Amino acid sequence: MTENFLNEIHSFENLKNAIIESVVLDNNTVIVKLITDKVYTESDKEGAFAAAKKMVPEIFGCKVEIVKLTPDPEMVRRKILEEIENNFRALSVTVKKDDVQVKKTDGGFKYEISVLSSFADGDICEKINALLKKSFCGDFEGELLKSDKGVQDIAVEEEYENDEYEMPVRSFEISDFSFLEGTEKQSRAVYLSDLNFESEKVVVCGRIEDIRERSYKNKKDQEKPYYSFTLSDETAMQRITYFTRLKSLDKIKALKIGDSIVCTGKTELYNGFLRFTANTVDYGKVPEGFVPEKRESRPTPRYYSVVKPKPYVDIEQTDMFADRSVPECLKGKTFVVFDLETTGLNSAPTSGNMDRIIEIGAYKICDGVIGESFSTFINPQKKLSEEIVKLTGITEDMVATAPTYEQAMPDFFKFCDGSVLVGHNIAGFDFKFVDYYCAKLGYMFERKLIDTIPLSQELLFLSNYKLNTVADKFGIVFNHHRAVDDALVTAKIFIELIKIKKSLPKLQ
Repeated sequence: MTENFLNEIHSFENLKNAIIESVVLDNNTVIVKLITDKVYTESDKEGAFAAAKKMVPEIFGCKVEIVKLTPDPEMVRRKILEEIENNFRALSVTVKKDDVQVKKTDGGFKYEISVLSSFADGDICEKINALLKKSFCGDFEGELLKSDKGVQDIAVEEEYENDEYEMPVRSFEISDFSFLEGTEKQSRAVYLSDLNFESEKVVVCGRIEDIRERSYKNKKDQEKPYYSFTLSDETAMQRITYFTRLKSLDKIKALKIGDSIVCTGKTELYNGFLRFTANTVDYGKVPEGFVPEKRESRPTPRYYSVVKPKPYVDIEQTDMFADRSVPECLKGKTFVVFDLETTGLNSAPTSGNMDRIIEIGAYKICDGVIGESFSTFINPQKKLSEEIVKLTGITEDMVATAPTYEQAMPDFFKFCDGSVLVGHNIAGFDFKFVDYYCAKLGYMFERKLIDTIPLSQELLFLSNYKLNTVADKFGIVFNHHRAVDDALVTAKIFIELIKIKKSLPKLQ
């Protein structure tokens, strides 16, 4: 309806560039506020009123207010800086006021933004143009200019420091310990799920899920065997590297999948992940009937550190011409709808081969209205595959200056605090990633999930239930395979599905 209204408004010469500033309901009267860049007449205002009156239900009064606004270059520059701060977090760290130059043209404005070379090839200007047109009339043309300013020249303001926290490490008593090759009896083993620290001596115990014999060449160029075990202790899985000794080689070779062993060794970081190298292997089991002790979460950060949420206003949510009623079951509740882009599809840390997050997009729904956004790239600290770059459009340059998961996940955990988490295939994919990487930092999610895939399957009859298919059902157009876009469309789909169901589904 909004599009039809604007098409009629634009038929008037003096309102052909007009935009809707707001549509509000005040004392049973719908007030439509328009912005135009031309001098308008009383006849134009009467025409706008007639167009608006067609769209407003008869039970409401109608009023049209028109403001003539011709922005100057300084107003446009301030708006560009504001939109960069709100929508391009990584870029906002590097762009200052003097980096944006704006000139007025016959039909609007032309601007230039000096950016680091890593940002110069993006579609940032197209997105800024669309944002500017929501506030100002006229045409906008932008250009990104490569700057020779180095990252070391950028001053980053540190606003707050969160409390230091040392995550407690849990352990269990080893059952049926006996020596295979060691000389020291081990009585307790660390939970594999808590194994996220470096140490010269760590004891773990678990069932062998995978065992492989490999070889390497020593300093004398002699080929030597070594083993790779994957252990499970009911809390997690961990790959163990073990270099054999001649005296125990036959016993190690006799081990098989399903056997339970105790490994004593050291942990160290390698390529961003923890590596466990066993010095000795013995026999031992996880206690029968073992129930992992629940780990208390690290306290929610008091402050946002590197990624701060931004206010979000969708003109569709303020459109008085459409049904925007909120189901009662959404009132008084908070949901965070999120989506991820990752380096691959491995969402289980089997053998320590968990893929990594490269983008988080999230939106918070309060009382049935989308009100805040959270968006960031994440530096995976590894090279992106050509397949992932092609699928997502996310390049090496885009993540190079982004925060690591250690920096970004505490902020995301804070954003989600007290909310039910929602996503399209959240239970089978997205939650596994955020749960894993937050847990590595001590932040433990309470599992409260709503997955829009089974919800769509329950309520809709479609050929498939992919995100774009469900979006098409509700007439939602978006840029697929980018987390921030997928999260927003999922939030809109979630609200529409709840309108149909009229109740919340059972949490997963």
